[in-house]
Amino acid sequence: MPTNFIPDDSVTLGETPQASTAAGRVYDDLRLRILAMELPPGSTLSRPDLARDYGVSQTPVREAIQRLGQDGLVDIFPQSRTVVTRIDVTKLYEAHFLRTALEVEVVRRLAGNPDAGLIGRLRAIVAMQSTLVGNVGQVSYFNSLDETFHRTLFGGVHQIGLHRLVRARSGHLTRARRLELPMEGKMRVIVDGHGRVIDAIEAGDAAAADEAMRVHLSGTVSRVDALQIQFPDYFRPAETEPSQRPPVRTKNTAKSTAAASTE
Repeated sequence: MPTNFIPDDSVTLGETPQASTAAGRVYDDLRLRILAMELPPGSTLSRPDLARDYGVSQTPVREAIQRLGQDGLVDIFPQSRTVVTRIDVTKLYEAHFLRTALEVEVVRRLAGNPDAGLIGRLRAIVAMQSTLVGNVGQVSYFNSLDETFHRTLFGGVHQIGLHRLVRARSGHLTRARRLELPMEGKMRVIVDGHGRVIDAIEAGDAAAADEAMRVHLSGTVSRVDALQIQFPDYFRPAETEPSQRPPVRTKNTAKSTAAASTE
């Protein structure tokens, strides 16, 4: 059932909705449900059923489904059916590449000129996230705060449009993260990673901020193989050669890199 047009994270957390039309509202809600795995890969979307559930005609439903198809979140079979796509591992890696390239540059710039007000806002977000650690019933709210944290970083360098770009391209990565988020210890790892990013920015250490962000963003992609084994029906195998996959970053990697840079 629809979530009563509960908007996606961008709307929930203060960004302007991209559309106020019926098609836009249906799109926002279906996208949220797909990313939250409420509509998992393989789910069939019936236009007549969706039109009835949302209380609209089939025209806005058709427009919403077309947009979801452009996002790579559904496969549309004309005159037949629409199916939620499997998580495409190749596109997941592409999204990770884009996100890393942009967010590393963001934190390096922030560390070059630390702003006390921004740091305070970031720490407040992390404090709220900390209260939810281990509460799997609040995964959606925890994830919304995660989105807020990263959007606030982009806002600090006046690049909110790039944050929207990252979100639009990250549907496959986001779904993999949602599979992993309820797992024991994952919430704590995310919160601690946010803390290390903030500490590096506050210290004015661009190199440390760079490495902290790389480690933070590498968590899910480093466990994609394990997730595919655990949820085989949810994934589309990668076409990417192993040598093209993103390197695994860990805290130990960060220490080794820092040591090497001083030699």
